[in-house]
Amino acid sequence: MKMSNKVYDVLKYVAQIVLPACGALYFGLAKIWGFPYATEIVGTISVVDAFLGAVLKISTDQYNEAQQIQPPDED
Repeated sequence: MKMSNKVYDVLKYVAQIVLPACGALYFGLAKIWGFPYATEIVGTISVVDAFLGAVLKISTDQYNEAQQIQPPDED
């Protein structure tokens, strides 16, 4: 899967920072305030985050493989 650097950077930020923080926030607030479906919501966030991590890993591996095949530009 080929994606631009900007898309990759945004998705990586979402996967590493935003989704885990949202899951932790909801779980904590759900326990304190009795919000509904804490396990289901945090579980959903976790599986989406795991999927996103796998997609990003595949993209990184493909990028690194392509870099090894192509000789670097010489200036």
